[in-house]
Amino acid sequence: MRASILGGGPAGLYTSILMKRAFPDAEVGVWERNRADDTFGWGVVFSDETLGHFEAADPETYAEIRRAFAYWTDIETWIGGTWTRSTGHGFCGMSRKRLLEIFQQRARGLGVALNFQKDLPDESALPPSDVVIAADGIQSAVRGKHADWFQPTLDWRKAKFTWLGTTKPLKAFTFVFLETEWGVFQVHAYPFQPDLSTWIVECHEDTWRRAGLEHASEAETVAFCERIFAPFLGGHRLLSNRSIWRTFPTVRCERWSHGNVVLLGDAVHTAHFSIGSGTKLAMEDAIALVDAFKKHGAADVPATLRAYEEARRLDVLKLQRAAQTSLEWFENTARHVRQTPIEFTFNLMTRSKRITYGNLARRDPALVKAAAVDFASRNGVMPDTQGDTPPPAFVPIRFRDMQLENRVVVSPMCQYSAVDGIPNDWHLVHLGGRAIGGAGLVFAEATGVSSDGRITLGCTGLWSDAHADAWKRIVEFVHRSTRAKIGIQIGHAGRKASCNLPWQGDDPLRDDRAWRTLGPSANPFKRDWPAPKAMDRADMSRIEAAFARSTQLAHDAGFDVLELHMAHGYLLSSFLSPLSNLRTDEYGGSRENRMRWPLRVFEVARAAWPASKPLFVRISASDWLDPRGWTAEDSVAFARELKARGCDLVDVSSAGNTPESRVEYGRMYQVPFADQIRAEAGIPVMAVGGIQGIDHVNTVLAAGRADLCALARPHLTDPYLTLHGAAEAGVDVHWPNPYLAVKPRGRSASSAD
Repeated sequence: MRASILGGGPAGLYTSILMKRAFPDAEVGVWERNRADDTFGWGVVFSDETLGHFEAADPETYAEIRRAFAYWTDIETWIGGTWTRSTGHGFCGMSRKRLLEIFQQRARGLGVALNFQKDLPDESALPPSDVVIAADGIQSAVRGKHADWFQPTLDWRKAKFTWLGTTKPLKAFTFVFLETEWGVFQVHAYPFQPDLSTWIVECHEDTWRRAGLEHASEAETVAFCERIFAPFLGGHRLLSNRSIWRTFPTVRCERWSHGNVVLLGDAVHTAHFSIGSGTKLAMEDAIALVDAFKKHGAADVPATLRAYEEARRLDVLKLQRAAQTSLEWFENTARHVRQTPIEFTFNLMTRSKRITYGNLARRDPALVKAAAVDFASRNGVMPDTQGDTPPPAFVPIRFRDMQLENRVVVSPMCQYSAVDGIPNDWHLVHLGGRAIGGAGLVFAEATGVSSDGRITLGCTGLWSDAHADAWKRIVEFVHRSTRAKIGIQIGHAGRKASCNLPWQGDDPLRDDRAWRTLGPSANPFKRDWPAPKAMDRADMSRIEAAFARSTQLAHDAGFDVLELHMAHGYLLSSFLSPLSNLRTDEYGGSRENRMRWPLRVFEVARAAWPASKPLFVRISASDWLDPRGWTAEDSVAFARELKARGCDLVDVSSAGNTPESRVEYGRMYQVPFADQIRAEAGIPVMAVGGIQGIDHVNTVLAAGRADLCALARPHLTDPYLTLHGAAEAGVDVHWPNPYLAVKPRGRSASSAD
C-alpha cells in the first residue's frame, strides 16, 4: 500500500507514524509546504483523559511526549478584581515545536519519507497512491477543490483572537477577563515549559474595532496587549509568532472522503481552542483512521474510508457541539462579567455542558460548595451553623404572591386524554402524582381557549364553567395534599390544530371531525396540510375575548400562575415568525408588526389576571434558521416588550414554526437561549429542553443561566424526581404523611399542614 499525506503538521505526521507502524511494508510519504522547523503558535494542551489513547496507539511517541510535558491541576480565573481557583482538573502542555520534532524523529525512524518545502497545489501533484490523506489544515486545498462533494460549511465567528507567547511562568490554566473602555478582553493562558507559556488574547469583534486593532501590525498588537495586561504579566514580555488577529471558523463537512481521498484534522472539522486542542482532535482522527485500515484492510479503500467516518463522526459531533457552546460563551462574556466571581467561575467551568454541578463537585467540592452558598445567599437563604446551604434547585423563589419551595418545574405535557376538553381522572393522577413527587411548580398541559384552539380532540380546554370546575378538582387536590403550586398553560393551536392523536397518526384530521384552522396567513404548516384561514380583525377580536375568558376561568379554578403559550408554531408563535407570518398589514412584515398582536393578547390576559398572581409566557426563542426565521435577538426584543407589560417570566423553548428547523438537540440544548434572554432583557427565565435531572437543574441555576428549570420527560419516567434529588443531596423537604414511612432516615418529618 502507498499512502500519501498532504500536510506535515501534527495531524499528518502522527498519521504517518501510525500507518507505518501498523503496515511496515507500506510506502508512506508526507508532503509539507513549510520547513521542518517552522511552526506557528506556541504550546499545545491535553487533558489526562486523552493520554491513554496516545499510549496505546504508539508507546514510543507517548513516552517522549510525556517527558516534555508540563503538568498542572488548577484553573485560576481573574474576574471582578479577584482571583478564584478551581482544582481537580488534570492538564498537561508542551511546546508545539517540540511535538513536531518528536513526530518527525519517530516518522523518520520508521521509514516515513518526509518532504518539506513542497508547496503542492492539491492531491493531483502527489505520486500515484492507494490512499491520499489530506491533513492540510483549515484552508485545505483538497477540501476546496472537491467542495461540491465534501459540502463543507465554514462558520466564521464573532470573536477575534491572537496567539501569543509569554516569558511569564504559569502554574495553572489561567483565565483573565478584563473590562476596558472598549469592551471585554480575555486571556486563555497555560504553561508548556518552565520559561514559556501560551497567552491567547480574545475579544468580541466589536470590541476589537473600538480598540483600533483592525489595522494593527503584529508589533502594535503585542504592545497593546502588553499595556492592558501589564498588571498580570508582572514585568514579563509577550512574544509573537505570526500573531496576527484571526477569526475562528467552525468547519464541518457533510462527507469526509472522496474515492481514495480522505480529509483529516482541521481540514474536515475544527473545535474551538477553549474546549481543548485541535491537535488532540486530529491525533484521535489518525488513531481512528489507522484502526479502520487495520480492521477493513486496503482492498477497498473507499469502503474503509467510509467505515472510518462512520466510526468517528459521532465522537467528533459531540466534541464540536461542546466546543461550539464554549466558543459562543466566550463570544458573549460581556453578559456575565457582572456576576459575582464565584458565580462567574462556576459558569465558566460548566460552560460547555460537559461538566455539570455534580461532576464538578467530585473534582472540586470547595468551589461547588462556594457556588451553592453564593447562590443561596443572593436569594435570601443564609448558611446554617456548618456553613452549608441547600443546592440551588432547593432554594425558594417568589413571583408576586406565589412562593415556590424549590425551582423544579413539571413542564406542560399534553396528555391527549380529555373528552370535550374536560380533564378527568387521568389528569388528576398525572398532575397530582407529580405534585406529590416534590416539584415546586406543576404545569397543566397546553389548554385551548376555545374548542377550535385545541391541537387534537383529546386536548384539554378552558372555555366554560364546566371546564373550570373540572380543573378546580385537580387544583384543590394539589393544594390540599402537597406543597406544590400549580399553573396552567393556555393557548390556541392555530394552523397546527385539528389533528389526530399522536398515537393515531399525529397528522391533520381529514374526515367530518375536522375543523377549519386559523393562522396569520393562508399558508399551511406542511405542504400537504389543509391551509388555514388568514385571520381578519374579527377573528382576532374573538380570540382575544377567548383568552380573556379563559384567563378568568383559570383564576376561578384556583390556579396559582398562568402561562400564555406563544411557542412551537401555535397561533401566537406563528404571528411572530416571518416564516409563518406572511401578512402585509400592520400585523406582518417588520418585527414590531409581527409582535403587535401577541403583545395585545398578553395585555388582554394581564388585565384579566389578578395583579397578585404571576403571568408567564412560553416562547420559541429561535426557528434555528438564522437569519431567515425568528432569532434569539428577536426573542430578546420580544422579552423586553413583555417585561414592560407586566410579564413575570419567559419560559424559553424553541422551534415549531416550520418543519424546516434544524434543531441541534442535546443536553440542555435550549439553555443558551434562556441565558441570553435573561442577561440581555433583564427578565427572569425558565429553561427547558434536555434538562435531564436535578444535577442539570443545579448546573443551570448556579451558573446564572435561568431562574427555574422545567423538566418534561424526566418527570414521566420518575414522578418523584424532586424527592429523589433531595434525598441524594441530603436536603430535608416535605413528604406527604402517607409516604413518611419511606422518607430517608435521619431527617425530620415534614408533613402536610
